[in-house]
Amino acid sequence: MSVVLIVILVIVALILLMSIRIASEWQRAVVLRLGRFHKVKGPGLYLLFPIVDVVAQVIDLRIMTTTITAEQALTRDTVAVGVDAIVFWHVEDAESAAIRIANYREAVERVAQTSLREMIGSTELSRLLADRKTADEQLRRTIGEKTGTWGVAVISVEIKDVGIPRELQDAMSRQAQAEREKDARVTLASAEREIAQQVVAAAELYGSSQHALQLRQMNLLYEMNKERGTTVLIPTEMASSLGAVVGLTQALAPQPPTGGAPSTAG
Repeated sequence: MSVVLIVILVIVALILLMSIRIASEWQRAVVLRLGRFHKVKGPGLYLLFPIVDVVAQVIDLRIMTTTITAEQALTRDTVAVGVDAIVFWHVEDAESAAIRIANYREAVERVAQTSLREMIGSTELSRLLADRKTADEQLRRTIGEKTGTWGVAVISVEIKDVGIPRELQDAMSRQAQAEREKDARVTLASAEREIAQQVVAAAELYGSSQHALQLRQMNLLYEMNKERGTTVLIPTEMASSLGAVVGLTQALAPQPPTGGAPSTAG
């Protein structure tokens, strides 16, 4: 084998070694040919022509997270708050992410930061505290519209915490306590009104029926004697009326049937 042939084989082997590339499952290689975009290659094994082809950037297609923070941002009703949020995003167009912007990771973070402050400035504090899902969706839509031209899709945004000044926390706590006390008093007043209506109805019944009032008196005396075991002295007139009521009650009660046969005269 001649020396020339050996040199040629060595050069071919080196070219093959320089041309063979491997991309992982989550990676895409953006290839430029003579300085112009050629193709997005991967995953797996792919070939490059030395000198002619250049890998501009290897893009990671996995879901990324970016933490954003807005400190002392003013809400629509001029309350200084601190908000922490997480942005979940991923690259869906490797060509745009590699060619249209220099550093898409940093750009996503900057856009998310400014969008968070814009959202806080257009939202009142009460709405921000009570309806975080709406704020999350608004942020996701706003950030996604700005990053979409770079090939970056925003999956979701989640607000972790909304920090408010301690003085405002105390005021809100007192307000909530006052609201609970007001509700409790309203409930108590409603219950007292219902009780009063029942008492009035009972008084009207006792006023229209003397026997009902006397039976109620008997019941009260029975309850007092049952619980305490004491002797209760009552006026003669009251005892007479109670005795009449007892006799009337016994007379009206059904009598048990007698067991013996009627007697006959002898």
